[in-house]
Amino acid sequence: MVGPRAPAAVAAAVLVPVLMGGCVVHRHAAPHRVDRPGAADVRTGPLPTPTPPVPLTPLVPLFPAAGGRWTGHPPPGPGAPGDELTRSLDRALAGYGGRLTAAVRDLSTGRDYRYHDDLQLPTGSTSKVNILMALLLSTPWRGLDARARRDADRMIRLSDNEAADRLYERIGLEAGLAEANRRFGLERTYAPPGRCVDLYCWGITRSTAEDQLRLLGALATERSPLGKEDREQVLRLMGEVIPEQRWGISAGACEGDRVVLKNGWLRRVSSGRWVVVSAGLIRGGGRDYAVAVLSEDNRRMAEGVTRVEDTAKRIMSALRGGGECAGERGAPRLEGEKEKKAAKSP
Repeated sequence: MVGPRAPAAVAAAVLVPVLMGGCVVHRHAAPHRVDRPGAADVRTGPLPTPTPPVPLTPLVPLFPAAGGRWTGHPPPGPGAPGDELTRSLDRALAGYGGRLTAAVRDLSTGRDYRYHDDLQLPTGSTSKVNILMALLLSTPWRGLDARARRDADRMIRLSDNEAADRLYERIGLEAGLAEANRRFGLERTYAPPGRCVDLYCWGITRSTAEDQLRLLGALATERSPLGKEDREQVLRLMGEVIPEQRWGISAGACEGDRVVLKNGWLRRVSSGRWVVVSAGLIRGGGRDYAVAVLSEDNRRMAEGVTRVEDTAKRIMSALRGGGECAGERGAPRLEGEKEKKAAKSP
């Protein structure tokens, strides 16, 4: 999202089949289209009819970890996977500079991994999911008027900034977001005060990878403050985005996996550097995962996307025990693609 609110870059939401529909992961997304430097205002087609999502295991409490560390059950044991993964990420990211934080949780077992989870970074358009979830806390989907539904649709699927501005006003700006986040269990997510003026808006909300997992968890559990229908609507919208925005944590999914995600990005006027973020849910191989990667100070947006995707791949591979995706399952399907395309397997 964001930059001076004029032509922008790409950003925002994608997925492979979500927890509610079937979609496929495209390993190589279409070229990123820039509509406003740093924001996202794009177009897409009609929404598919989602299939009912499979209930996910409730999120268990998250535990902070400096550097990188596995937590959860069963205990990871000394040394091994967590240390090795952290060293691998340190080496892979060393040449880029900038800062990056990431987290993944196996929702089926509660095991998770944190990489520099002390960092609190901008969310860009990823915060649009947070805005919609806050809105639905006060007004369930079936109670929204036509304009609000249209804005929600455009905000998530198209990453429309003006639609996000209107809904942000509707929830009460940063105060409304803060109250909603308290109910979602977020502890270190803060939006700037006041109404939207260029970059100074929801797009520079700062958050941690841990808080992003908590927010994703509220979409994946019956214990969520949101009702079932409202969770389904958010996941449905996250599952239908334009091809240019199907990058991010989806790179960590195997063929046949179901994925929903929302990406964000913005270019800082002062430095010209990019914030690139991706967060979402991956389901595959009988497991459910919540994944979030936030980065800043990328020299180019494409560089940020590469960092985010490489991080997602490495973390997901480690969480699966180092197993590779190739040949493990059938071909992935992008949410919204026709079933005949989705059914094709390599």
